[in-house]
Amino acid sequence: MEALPIFSALFAAASVYLFWFYLLARKLTGPSVWPVVGSIPFLFSNRKQIHDWITNNLRATGGSATYQTCTLALPFLARRQGLFTVTCNPKNIEHILRTRFDNYPKGPTYQAAFHDLLGEGIFNSDGETWLTQRKTAALEFTTRTLRQAMARWVNRTIRNRLWFILDKAARDHIAVDLQDLLLRLTFDNICGLTFGKDPETLSPELPDNPFSKAFDNATEATLKRLLYPSFLWRIQKLFGLGAERQLEKSLEVVGDYMNDAVAARKLTPSDDLISRFMNKRDIDGNPFPSAVLQRIALNFVLAGRDTSSVALSWFFHLVMENPQIEEKIVAEISTVLKQTRGDDPRLWVKEPLVFDEADKLVYLKAALSETLRLYPSVPEDFKYVVNDDILPDGTFVPAGSTVTYSIYSVGRMKSIWGEDCMEFKPDRWISADGKFEPPKDGYKFVAFNAGPRTCLGKDLAYLQMKSVASAVLLRYRLSLVPGFRAQQKMSLTLFMKDGLQVYLHPRKLGGGPDQVTQAAATSA
Repeated sequence: MEALPIFSALFAAASVYLFWFYLLARKLTGPSVWPVVGSIPFLFSNRKQIHDWITNNLRATGGSATYQTCTLALPFLARRQGLFTVTCNPKNIEHILRTRFDNYPKGPTYQAAFHDLLGEGIFNSDGETWLTQRKTAALEFTTRTLRQAMARWVNRTIRNRLWFILDKAARDHIAVDLQDLLLRLTFDNICGLTFGKDPETLSPELPDNPFSKAFDNATEATLKRLLYPSFLWRIQKLFGLGAERQLEKSLEVVGDYMNDAVAARKLTPSDDLISRFMNKRDIDGNPFPSAVLQRIALNFVLAGRDTSSVALSWFFHLVMENPQIEEKIVAEISTVLKQTRGDDPRLWVKEPLVFDEADKLVYLKAALSETLRLYPSVPEDFKYVVNDDILPDGTFVPAGSTVTYSIYSVGRMKSIWGEDCMEFKPDRWISADGKFEPPKDGYKFVAFNAGPRTCLGKDLAYLQMKSVASAVLLRYRLSLVPGFRAQQKMSLTLFMKDGLQVYLHPRKLGGGPDQVTQAAATSA
């Protein structure tokens, strides 16, 4: 008999919960939700194709231009913290990134997860701290001297290392993981540009660089913090377990390397980003201390490495699938180099592109932009909701919840990009008079973010990608290793799970003998 009141109380509590859950579920759009576990079973079962799964859920909302939003729920959490609004509506994205910018910061969850790695650097801060660094960086990124410095680092890496590795692979008829080579190349370039120190990870031996390896491990361990409830990684950190133990060890290596890099720049300033920040002041008018300079540098390294290399990987994959587009790209590069270097194709591949040559490649820029439309380097981004708000499509987002805008899904909506949205068509970026023309609605394409947080390195990224794409395609035709299939890796960055395994075939320009191979031998 004593158990009866307890049973009645439990029954009443369960009934109230199920009634609340029923009311909540009726309001949600998107995948079905279950009691207690909410949408987690669907997230888990679709984890290997998470971005396509999100896209399909957004299409299922109706796919109209006015409604492309769904909600995921984790009902065992507090009501507001357990709701994740996902949208690909350009009007909603503009609202989040520009109109109500102050209401959608990075937020405490993201900042706590990345704090050990990035501190209060520009990519992990909000408010005045972010604004000061943003203004300082904006002044530097708009200078021609910085773009020229990037061009020098890129060209040096291509000429001295990338070409050597690719030439050898072509001669020996061996396959290469192009994604790995590109990751190494962009890592060396961004390190050189940021603190004037080349780690030389792109070398013929493809060595394991301690800083590069520790940086990769630290980044991977940090990303894991976002995949699980925060209390789990905090417990692991407290007791030094699992990924948190790995993170602590990796950060020690990264810290030592950065100490040396910043100390060297203080002794001999150069034209790198850290030297430029040394001459600036923080929000209190004081010089940036060494610890802050280190975090600033790591923020730029994180942003500048993976994004360009991943975009280039998908670009080369799409080019292999579309030989007619490859022909147009090679023809454009050849036309530009014929104007600047003369008629001899051997001179076209003697040196990488200079800044002014890269700037003339309109169709190549269109092909890179089309790649980023279909395969954005950062496929999903999310913001914290400070105050209750209503998105332009009428979706209510409560304070304390999370709003995710799916950049990957935006590029795959017929209502946004047309019936041919799944096709790789660089011409959609070219105006009638042959100029590069981004969409009039800038929030249809946010691969470089938008609003106040628009990527400062956008022009540098295009410069690097154009230079690398030209350096590879003028010398080689690429083909996939038989049986290889590109698959997306479950990550915040759109890596290929198994790399990009390709063979390289020397390209003949001008219809004559194997001129490119001769030029390669001469330059080597």
